Amino acid sequence: MIAIGCDHGGFEIKEAIKDYLNNEGLEYRDFGTYNTDCVDYPVFAYKVAKSVASGECERGILCCGTGIGVSIAANKIKGIRAAVCSDEFSAEMTRRHNDANVLCLGGRTLDKKKATLLASVFLNTPFDSGRHKVRVEQILKIEDGTFKVDL
Repeated sequence: MIAIGCDHGGFEIKEAIKDYLNNEGLEYRDFGTYNTDCVDYPVFAYKVAKSVASGECERGILCCGTGIGVSIAANKIKGIRAAVCSDEFSAEMTRRHNDANVLCLGGRTLDKKKATLLASVFLNTPFDSGRHKVRVEQILKIEDGTFKVDL
């Protein structure tokens, strides 16, 4: 199950991504917003991030004007690795190397076609594990305050 959400600035690309998910037969939960009326992006970032962190949803996609605001808000939730992507290489590498579980996109920086392409890359790219697993585990230690660095 994919969690998806947006503010007013990301509404149009969220709807395009939902069309893609429907065409691919992928299940999703739409956490809103449901129109272009002005809303506060942290509300939707929180809902999507909590659903991913709890395991209710496997991954999330968040959209706002730039993707930056929702990524900052989502990354406040323990267990979330949200990444803003605007190109295919970043969408692929954030999955392969960072095991990112939330993709953040900008409705004012991407057109519908590009946003849908990035969502597809993100959802279809596996985590490489290996040496990258160690780094993701270090991120988790930063979250819980047990990370130790020897300089």
